[in-house]
Amino acid sequence: MKMMMRGSSSRGSCMPHSRLTNNSSPSPFNDIINNNNTFLPGQPLSTSTKIIRVRGQRSSNDENESHLRDSKPKSLPRELIDKYKRGETHPVSALYQLSQTLQFQLDLKETVTTAGVTGFYFAFCAVIDGIQYKTGMGITKKEARAKAAELALEDLIASLENDGIPSDVSEGPPPLPIREKDSTIPEIHSGRAVIERKNPIKDQVPSVVREMFIKLMDSYPEFSGCGGTVAAFVMLSPTGCEVVALGTGSSNTKASPAPTGRILHDSHAVVTARRSLMRFLYRNLLLFFSKNSALEEKSVFQQDQTTKLLSFKNHITLHLYLSQLPKGAAQIPSQLRLNPLSISAWEVNNQIGLHVVVEGKVFSKFSSSYEQMGSHVVSMSATDKIMQWQVLGFQGALLSHFIEPVYVSSIFIGDGSCCDTRGIEMAVNQRVDGITSALPLYYCVYRPHISLVSSAVPLDAHPTQKSLSLNWSHGDLTVEMVNALEGKSTEDSPFKSSPALASRLCKAAMLSRFNLVAKEAQREELLTAVTYREAKMMAKLYQEAKSVLKSYLERKGYGQWVEKPPISDHFSV
Repeated sequence: MKMMMRGSSSRGSCMPHSRLTNNSSPSPFNDIINNNNTFLPGQPLSTSTKIIRVRGQRSSNDENESHLRDSKPKSLPRELIDKYKRGETHPVSALYQLSQTLQFQLDLKETVTTAGVTGFYFAFCAVIDGIQYKTGMGITKKEARAKAAELALEDLIASLENDGIPSDVSEGPPPLPIREKDSTIPEIHSGRAVIERKNPIKDQVPSVVREMFIKLMDSYPEFSGCGGTVAAFVMLSPTGCEVVALGTGSSNTKASPAPTGRILHDSHAVVTARRSLMRFLYRNLLLFFSKNSALEEKSVFQQDQTTKLLSFKNHITLHLYLSQLPKGAAQIPSQLRLNPLSISAWEVNNQIGLHVVVEGKVFSKFSSSYEQMGSHVVSMSATDKIMQWQVLGFQGALLSHFIEPVYVSSIFIGDGSCCDTRGIEMAVNQRVDGITSALPLYYCVYRPHISLVSSAVPLDAHPTQKSLSLNWSHGDLTVEMVNALEGKSTEDSPFKSSPALASRLCKAAMLSRFNLVAKEAQREELLTAVTYREAKMMAKLYQEAKSVLKSYLERKGYGQWVEKPPISDHFSV
């Protein structure tokens, strides 16, 4: 039984809601733009930046971590461990120092309390190279994080000491490069796996995505021109690494919103892959609620007997692959920083603020061009949506009735033209720093590990069919092709749901699956919702978290989140 309970201390005081202007006050971006130094992946933008959850970095919330402000640790691995054992180093500091020295992927993530624990506790666990360690709990987040680090160090140090730790390493790793290399760490001691270790997920993800993409394209060569931009969700479990959802596309529809729920307004690759992921989640919910033990065992979910919410089984993690940097703030120029002599605060606002997409073209919310769009259908940029999903979860409002928020542990960019991850680090991670304390139960800022990887898209994949979007999820017998400009399946799509050509990813299809799961789960109260909007609004905690996020972004000066017209959600099935 697992349950996470928060006391009154979990909520921060909210600032008055106000819109910041571009020229009347100090730039709201000072806390995420480095004034003096070039940003490097894996390092904070400034020593004052509040980091909630990072990879291989220090956390500014821990008292004893101020000595980590240099770009590389000065202690030897053996010295680091000995200092920790003598009580001279805080557990969180020690764990992050080891992650820098030994070059493993480290996440400290907020989770739920373990079995049999009652009362108001926070819970955190360390995730090292995709492996989740024991859960640490405390009456404050700081205490819980420290305990989680302590438990991880207990197991990690035992493992390292069994393998042997070289004591003659002259120094820690060099400053992280702008472009992360795919090669392993240079050999220091042959046979010493602890130094040669590499990230297995980083190697596996592009490989399995490429394999699946080629398999789908070989099956349907007539659609090989739709693979210019690819996104995929990969699930890592003790049984292996597997693609569970995949999508392509780079456009959104020209159709106007209508109260039918049968038009796809956004068919960009990551949005398509995410909606395919939702189909995968619905399929696994049906397995879980099937009342058949054999089918239930095949589901990726397990249930908390207290809250009745489902979550992924232990040791299952989700990862996102993108063949290109997503549109929006992730594509911020690498040289951009707030320097009065080189660039204006107004330009910084345009770059790092919220962006919208209209007919495939990207506009800053602060752009005058956007204000002239009039009645065009507008979608938030892919970057902004990823940022939102890393706070609210990729499952969306309807699925949150059944499952805890679903986050990705890693984002892998397979874009050969991309030289650093600075923009997406800032856009996805830094912009929402400080919001966790205001979020309701289960929700938090989940910081993914972001890195560059080899491309999963074959070099000969030429995007000649840019208006087409392909979608597939684990369990599908065939792919569906969508005309992104029309928001419907194509006439020659291998999968067609009906003569009306409504996509299997549309809102109406999702509402049908929601009703089916609610019936199987015997959630009669959910079946009282007449419209799609009613079902979404019944997800109280999700809607509260969404409201907190939108207010926070506007208060910080990033702009106002654009919602689709309410009419698009007022339909039933």
